[in-house]
Amino acid sequence: MEKYTYLLVNLCSVVVPFLFSFHPKLQFYKRWKYYLPATILTASFFISWDVLYTHLGVWSFNTRYILGFKIAGLPIEEILFFICIPYASIFSYHCFKILIKKDFFKAYQLTISSILVSILLIASFFYAPKLYTSVTFFLTAIFILLIRKKEWLSRFYFSYLILLIPFMIVNGILTGTGLEEPVVIYNSAEIINIRILTIPIEDTMYGLLLLGLNAYLYELFSSKYSLNNI
Repeated sequence: MEKYTYLLVNLCSVVVPFLFSFHPKLQFYKRWKYYLPATILTASFFISWDVLYTHLGVWSFNTRYILGFKIAGLPIEEILFFICIPYASIFSYHCFKILIKKDFFKAYQLTISSILVSILLIASFFYAPKLYTSVTFFLTAIFILLIRKKEWLSRFYFSYLILLIPFMIVNGILTGTGLEEPVVIYNSAEIINIRILTIPIEDTMYGLLLLGLNAYLYELFSSKYSLNNI
């Protein structure tokens, strides 16, 4: 049963969002035409990054908790991660936009962005020898800098703040919380080694970049489709 651990984490993350995608008030299935190209493009980038970092030894995968079937050196479960987690997250982002009318962070959007960019850029250069830390922080900073004025960003910040809770649960399991060993093993030489329980602090910004890029492309494809139908 241990071999199914990572697979079950993925499936448990996505099953409820998938089923509720057909709820008459949410109807997220009607927005799959925006979500699918967004997640395919984002997943392609992150899977390529993953393949490289696995090859470089930045992280590895515990054979105890995976099926053993690999593509380009990655467990199939790791590839599914970039489909299942973004689906659950963009579904949640969609729900929050429908169910929560108030845009709580609108007035603070640029301030939040400026603070994040400043901290991440400084940290990326300070921890330059650590590959996961420096690259993750730098790419996230540049991404935020480029999208800082997007009108949907404040709602994404709000969504991500809430999504950090399930994201931490999933990441906690994958990094060893509640297990005898971690599913994903990080090379301590390539991270700061500051952890939230078992989760490297870098994962919070990795998650922001992963879900932020999905949200950006999702909104981009949504707006282009709307303009083409005017």
